[in-house]
Amino acid sequence: MGLAKTEMFTDQQNEIALFAKVFGHPARVSILQHLFKINSCVCGDLVNEIGLAQPTISQHLKELKLLGLIKGSVEGTSVCYCIHKENWIAMKSVMSQFLNQDITQENKCC
Repeated sequence: MGLAKTEMFTDQQNEIALFAKVFGHPARVSILQHLFKINSCVCGDLVNEIGLAQPTISQHLKELKLLGLIKGSVEGTSVCYCIHKENWIAMKSVMSQFLNQDITQENKCC
């Protein structure tokens, strides 16, 4: 597989692509939906809620955290996760600008 050559694209284009990638797996979407539903931090019961193995959940949490959509804090021997509100709002703004683009005139193609 070739290199993505991300340096050829703007920061915004790379950011949009990263957001799209993180939403590209249903497990990550499910984790985010669960965090919104409970509206608090979750400390380890995601395996029962999502139905995937702990290492799989951990990998998806890592991806969400790397992108900054969730944040985690250590409480005892477990890590608790919740939505990172400020980053979520920023992501929504970027994605809304991209997704709200419309063709402004009659399309003369096809």
